Amino acid sequence: MSSSVREEVLSGVEAVEPGKTSAVDRLVEQIRDMISERGLGVGDALPTERDLGEQFQAGRNTVREALQVLRAYGMVETRPKVGAVISGGHGEAIRRLFAFHNGISPDSFHDLQGFRRIIETGVGEHIILTASDADFDRLDAINSRILEAESVEAAAQCDYEFHSAIVELSGNRTTLAAYHMLRSVIEEVMRLGKAERPVHAATFEAHAEIIRALRARDRIAYVYLMSRHLEFGIRFVDAVPGSSQPR
Repeated sequence: MSSSVREEVLSGVEAVEPGKTSAVDRLVEQIRDMISERGLGVGDALPTERDLGEQFQAGRNTVREALQVLRAYGMVETRPKVGAVISGGHGEAIRRLFAFHNGISPDSFHDLQGFRRIIETGVGEHIILTASDADFDRLDAINSRILEAESVEAAAQCDYEFHSAIVELSGNRTTLAAYHMLRSVIEEVMRLGKAERPVHAATFEAHAEIIRALRARDRIAYVYLMSRHLEFGIRFVDAVPGSSQPR
């Protein structure tokens, strides 16, 4: 049996062994990490199937199945004469899922913020137990950028980067990847409340309170402040026909 055939057989066996991560799942994670490390953006081409196999020591079938998974999640698409490229389609699909008539309905807002509350309050205990003063200093530095934002778009990006940094401190790459997949719709919600400069200052202070609670290792205060902050934006969401009123 040749080495390549043996590799495919072993990969197939490993994929079904209980308690083990499959070869395909590992490769999906490796490709995702590679995309992040290389800073690849929408439209950038991935290495060929052969190159991916050589780089990650994976068989041809494993590579193809991993790419199929990434296509299913809308992270990559195949283009004629180019091959697999980074797709921006997943962000737009998620935006359409939550959006209502080019806006955010109150129901969609609560669904999205409910998801964020589960994630962002849930990571609090881990952050309190493991984060260092340097981690909190980094949060302060990221938060300060919102006061320098010269546009609503820039302010929303700064706001997202702060909350993403909170999730990143969980140390869980899958949780962070799921959060990043919602970036477009999260930023859309953030833009709603940033039409005026005073809102930038209010966001900055809300973030600062959250950081102070983390520095004090006060889990109860952190959960309360984060939950209150995530609910703040509902006042900027217009009620739409057929949707429930803001709660």
